[in-house]
Amino acid sequence: MNPKVVILDTNVCLDWFVFHEPQYRDFFQSIQNKTIKAITNLECKKEWLRILHYPNLPLNDASRKKCIEAFDLYIECMTFNMEFFPFLPVCTDESDQKFLELACAAKADFLVTKDKALLKLAKKIAKTGFFHIIHPSKWKSILN
Repeated sequence: MNPKVVILDTNVCLDWFVFHEPQYRDFFQSIQNKTIKAITNLECKKEWLRILHYPNLPLNDASRKKCIEAFDLYIECMTFNMEFFPFLPVCTDESDQKFLELACAAKADFLVTKDKALLKLAKKIAKTGFFHIIHPSKWKSILN
């Protein structure tokens, strides 16, 4: 059986690689053991790399490097045809639209996010039949 494919937004990656949030440990373990496959593209990865330099994050050069290495180890960066997706709703936060488009282009099963603007679109996206938007606390639904 092929693992379910997920897109992780940047905040979920911060929870994993920077803050090591214990409430999501089992979810992240499922990615590490390849029960779930996490993917990204270059545009989303660039955002991740940019955000790692925010001054309010508890990172120095060494810990930032470890975050980048872990991201690269567990999240596969792939290239997709990022065509226009007219059926996708527009996210109120323009910077999050790329995650919707990536989920669609990658034929992902889930977009995992804590972002309120993306979570508001969950019902609309589910109606398209292409993927689902879920909060990381609901990760077990990925396995069903």
